[in-house]
Amino acid sequence: MSISDELGASELIAGGSVLSRPAEEFENDQTVEAMWAMKAFEHAEVYFNILCSVDPKILRLTPHDDSIYKTFREQFPELKIENIDEDEMKSKEGKDKWRPFCEQFKDVVEDYSFGTLLRIDSTGDYSEKNSTLVPRIQFYAIELARNREGYNDVVRSKYKPSKASS
Repeated sequence: MSISDELGASELIAGGSVLSRPAEEFENDQTVEAMWAMKAFEHAEVYFNILCSVDPKILRLTPHDDSIYKTFREQFPELKIENIDEDEMKSKEGKDKWRPFCEQFKDVVEDYSFGTLLRIDSTGDYSEKNSTLVPRIQFYAIELARNREGYNDVVRSKYKPSKASS
């Protein structure tokens, strides 16, 4: 049974407005957590279908793509993006490096800190083993680099778009 089977249309609509409220207002509410997870999964599904359909090199993710990519490569010139080292990225040192990068986009990129699924291995699709949760700006930075540097090119030949889950 999926999250969308457990929640009705009215709950999902209400969830949209609830999710825009400050996180401090919530305790560990399973319904809110389920809505966050569903929203992250839907974003991943849409993005992957676009990757399967369009040449990634021409794909624009935000109006600020050039700035995000330039800043990312200035601050992380050696980061290997083909296959993300999740332990390194989420270590205390990794978080300390990423935090300033993310924060400089907080007034520029809408929902910059929104939890977003990122594929660990750029040649694979989204799966439980190949996904990690990151702030949206981190997703943008890595996926923009993958698109521009050719790491997402294999997706179109390896996978076909799927029907949206309901």
